[in-house]
Amino acid sequence: MSNDRIDGAEVKDRVAPVNSKGSDPAFFSCWDIHSYYGESYIVQGVSFDIREGEVVALLGRNGAGKTSTLRSIARMDDPQVTHGEIWLDHKPLHDMSAYEAAQNGVALVPEDRRIISGLTVHENLELAQIAPPVGWSIERIYEHFPRLAERRNQMGTTLSGGEQQMLAVARALARDIKLLLLDEPYEGLAPVIVQEIASIVDSIKKQGITTIIVEQNAKAALRLADRALILDMGNIVFDGTAQEVLDNEELRHEYLAI
Repeated sequence: MSNDRIDGAEVKDRVAPVNSKGSDPAFFSCWDIHSYYGESYIVQGVSFDIREGEVVALLGRNGAGKTSTLRSIARMDDPQVTHGEIWLDHKPLHDMSAYEAAQNGVALVPEDRRIISGLTVHENLELAQIAPPVGWSIERIYEHFPRLAERRNQMGTTLSGGEQQMLAVARALARDIKLLLLDEPYEGLAPVIVQEIASIVDSIKKQGITTIIVEQNAKAALRLADRALILDMGNIVFDGTAQEVLDNEELRHEYLAI
């Protein structure tokens, strides 16, 4: 990656980084990630690692760089990552396109869900399904998402907001992913639907899928997460357990306004 956008910084060639708590390589790791939207410097040196099966809440105020960090991990064209390294299961995502990252197990569920119009629920899932499925067949998905099973022949874009969110998550699982990135999964949903989506994410957690969740409803995200990362002005200012954030009113007030 180019480093001409960062004054005085230098990236050295590295092998897969080790977990900060031991000598074994981390299952997922970001190292000194810097990202831009045009001339706007958004992600300013983000570094963290995640154990396999861990659920991490990535939190912060609006504009802190949360969505930009997810999109950088997923190797989307915007923002442009100019500096740093991203590793998943010993593979260098930073050398991959978005398509290649998806092939290697990364799934981003965006805030707008992007349900494909003109296709039924079942057809949306079929389009995402790898062949042959390794772990998440469509029938297994229906077991975890009974509402989608009931609506398998309904056009995906005619579902309610909560049901579309279920379909977006289910479609990601259909690809037998290693890393699930959830961007504002509760956005615009009624509290009762939020509880239902939270139950689904908790079920996914129990399947051992490594997950990063970005969510303005910080308390709801923290109740699901093992760990919390707090971003402020493009930098990580806290990395600890979710319970530590729930217990620290001063921290929540300063960085999350809750």
